[in-house]
Amino acid sequence: MEDIASLGRVRVVLSRTSHPGNIGGAARAMKTMGLGRLVLVSPRRFPHDDAIARATGAEDLLVNASVVESLAQALEGCVLVAAVTARRRELSTPARWASEGARELIAATGQGEVALVFGNETSGLSNDEVSLAHMPVMIPANPDFSSLNLASAVQILCYELRLAAADIGAPPPVAGEGVPAPHEEVERLVAHFERAAVASGFLDPAVPKRLIPRLRRLFARAHIEREEVAILRGMLSAFEQPPGKVD
Repeated sequence: MEDIASLGRVRVVLSRTSHPGNIGGAARAMKTMGLGRLVLVSPRRFPHDDAIARATGAEDLLVNASVVESLAQALEGCVLVAAVTARRRELSTPARWASEGARELIAATGQGEVALVFGNETSGLSNDEVSLAHMPVMIPANPDFSSLNLASAVQILCYELRLAAADIGAPPPVAGEGVPAPHEEVERLVAHFERAAVASGFLDPAVPKRLIPRLRRLFARAHIEREEVAILRGMLSAFEQPPGKVD
């Protein structure tokens, strides 16, 4: 039985889209597969007649699309984020093929909203943008010619999401399983670690090396829970107290 409700908890995020026609094409691809949550991060031109022309019946997704200034804003409240990329990134978590990534996203909708992120048509997602995701997702295209039109890539992933929704519903929660920490809470934890590391002298802000990307990768792999974020931030706050001070 198809789990339509799970598709309603999937955000399709287009970051820094250059051509408005691709936004319309992506909206049409989404609607054919039953997805309706479109989020645009700093599109170069939107609204635009080309987007409407390419949407062909999916104009309602354009009207209801959320437009935000940063990817971090687009991911607020998400418990799982997948970044679609054509190449393996250094310091990222292990990549999934499109079908596996879609199954993980649909399974996670039982715990909250999820996001599928696509980058700019020319440059794709930056390393910083990919680092905000829990997992990179790749389409198993011809390695000698792997470039896909943005709307085509959206169509493939939305198709995989619909297949996944048809195969499985959200699994029952595991006994003792907590609530996954949404994106913004994990980012606040990372920022807290960075402040504490600088204050303690462990991290030189002039030469940060790769500490912060590695922390993001660690938390993404762990699928850290809200309670765990609170524990870690409480520990950091305690460590920041001057010696001998007791609250």
